[in-house]
Amino acid sequence: MTDEPNVPEGWAGELRRLEPPAWRRRTRGERRWSVTCALLVAICVQLALPARLTLSPHWMLPALELLLMAALLVANPHLRMERHTPLLRTLGLLLAGAVSVANGGSAVLLVRDLVQGGSGITATALLTAGAGVWLTNVIAFSLWYWEWDRGGPVARALGTHTYPDLLFPQMQQQGVAPPDWEPLYPDYLYVAFTNATAFSPTDTMPLSRWAKLLMTMQSVVSLLTLVLVVARAVNVLQ
Repeated sequence: MTDEPNVPEGWAGELRRLEPPAWRRRTRGERRWSVTCALLVAICVQLALPARLTLSPHWMLPALELLLMAALLVANPHLRMERHTPLLRTLGLLLAGAVSVANGGSAVLLVRDLVQGGSGITATALLTAGAGVWLTNVIAFSLWYWEWDRGGPVARALGTHTYPDLLFPQMQQQGVAPPDWEPLYPDYLYVAFTNATAFSPTDTMPLSRWAKLLMTMQSVVSLLTLVLVVARAVNVLQ
């Protein structure tokens, strides 16, 4: 009886190191719970804003967003987002667009109130409205980053796009994250939050032109909202 050839120790680890990282190969689809929670927060904030700071009628865009969420759930009732169809892709982009339109309208109306100096506005109400618009701005842009990076969540799970639009730190160096790490919605929410507070990329770098343009737009909206709201609130307090 001949002995089986011994496999040198460390070969298994070497093969694992040669395997493409999770974010570059086909994996399980992302669970929908985190993005659903963020969307529900955005809708609640939109409904809580004063009617003068929302597009008329007050309930129209939040109702449209809930309708689009329901349509996405009916079209893909599974817990994980693994089904890729033109309809699902279109519904997802329309949902992100509806959130952006609603928040963009509120931002414009808020700036109008701040510039015109409406009477009877307390500093507390002004800061609360500004915080709501700023928070929804973060959620809206996180949806765009999440929907467009390498073709969206389903395309990322299928591994159909080789080059990333947003370069996360875990993509640049081995050993800083588990081998099965890949960006999920909370990562894109963090990118949107840090870009809205620092007015520039922090740890995640935009590589494609559309990513750079989106980050620029978000920084401009966030900067205008914060500066005008704080300046007006200080003026009201004085």
